[in-house]
Amino acid sequence: MRLEDIVRSGFSTPWDAPLVPPFPFRFRNAEIATFFYRTDPDAIAFLLPPPLRPDGDVVAIHIYKMNDTDWLGSYEEANVMFGAQLSDDVSGAFSPYLFLNSDIGVAHGREVHGQPKKFAAPNIEFRGDLIVGTVQRNGIDVITGTLAYKQKESNLDRLRQYFDFTNNLNLKAIDHIDGRSAIRQLTSRRLAEIKVHECWEGPCSMELRPNVQAPVFRLPVVEPLTGFYWRADFTLVNGVILHDYLESNSAAPSRRHPNVQKQPRKQRES
Repeated sequence: MRLEDIVRSGFSTPWDAPLVPPFPFRFRNAEIATFFYRTDPDAIAFLLPPPLRPDGDVVAIHIYKMNDTDWLGSYEEANVMFGAQLSDDVSGAFSPYLFLNSDIGVAHGREVHGQPKKFAAPNIEFRGDLIVGTVQRNGIDVITGTLAYKQKESNLDRLRQYFDFTNNLNLKAIDHIDGRSAIRQLTSRRLAEIKVHECWEGPCSMELRPNVQAPVFRLPVVEPLTGFYWRADFTLVNGVILHDYLESNSAAPSRRHPNVQKQPRKQRES
């Protein structure tokens, strides 16, 4: 092991069999079941860190079957998110909960992005004329979403109708070993090179069961909206630091990355 290896970008341990992969890496033929529903705006406000502010009252739950991923191979993941804004120029989707069954995915998400990932068992099944997405933790199905099987062809624009979920906002929190705060940041990562192979939409349902170790029930279902089943390729690339709490020591954004473009706000359905 050399000093220049330790200090270079992308270093991970064990140094001769690193766990955390460097950017970029490609996801191929990922299957995704996406469920949109309305929730209580106060529930969103409760989970959202300042200086982010809510952008609507819609929650999206994506359940992924990652069939072929660089470094990670095949695994399953679920991302719970809702619309959020940092400013009039910066918006996306904040994730209060993520669940998956890959140690690489958990480590990469927490150490690099700051995503609040936990181990669980997401799953997508086809049951006759129904697509069923579930997330199980501690033997409890904390998420159960259902979607009518391939009733209406759709597209990526329809998936973005409530907020731009491809720009994921996260709160990154890492301490020094002596207990001091090391990193407190808002980060942003955008999916790149998205190629949609198929996309379908239809009526959906969503059921959340309480579990204090996976408290998605904090975002109660007020009204189910639309579900999607889609297959796609995409690439995970370097993200940006949107706000550094330790540098600014205030609730005001410390800086905006020049590559972050203004995103149009999506109109909510009446």
